[in-house]
Amino acid sequence: MPTEDRFAEKTLHSQPVYDGRIIKVKVDEVLLPDGKTAKREIVNHPGAVAVLALTADDKLVAVRQFRKPLEKTIVEIPAGKLEPGEEPLACAARELEEETGYQATQFTHLSTFYTSPGFADEKLHLYIATGLKKGELHLDDDEFVEVLHLDLETAKELHASGEICDAKTVLALFAWENRKLQNGVHR
Repeated sequence: MPTEDRFAEKTLHSQPVYDGRIIKVKVDEVLLPDGKTAKREIVNHPGAVAVLALTADDKLVAVRQFRKPLEKTIVEIPAGKLEPGEEPLACAARELEEETGYQATQFTHLSTFYTSPGFADEKLHLYIATGLKKGELHLDDDEFVEVLHLDLETAKELHASGEICDAKTVLALFAWENRKLQNGVHR
């Protein structure tokens, strides 16, 4: 392993462009490894969690909601952004309950990954939640969702049709299917 990253880009200048409630946007001028310069548009995000919540009868708890950037309604696993100083596990429990009304007795960390490292630093923590107990929704004032309970085949059909189309949910579906295969449960 090299001690110095030969592909590293040194920031020469950083220009803030937008400072919003969820994201910050900046344009950095960077020095490239070959000595030339380039501009990088960067979105800073506080990080997020997503939850692959499975009921006792092995149904996925998902939400159907409108996503303005896509201009359409899609089906997703429960997710949300980290609050300042909040631990990912606490955020996962909070988001699961807020969006679906469920509480879980067990959370297992599945993966942590960057959603779009070409332009954003958002880091997403994905958990599996089991031992679910139904409670009440606690949606934000600007959230409108329908809670769904999907078997794997229905979820895969929604993926094939494009209704499940976001990376975190697609990754969760593959993890769910892999988990079923490892446990000897076939369709």
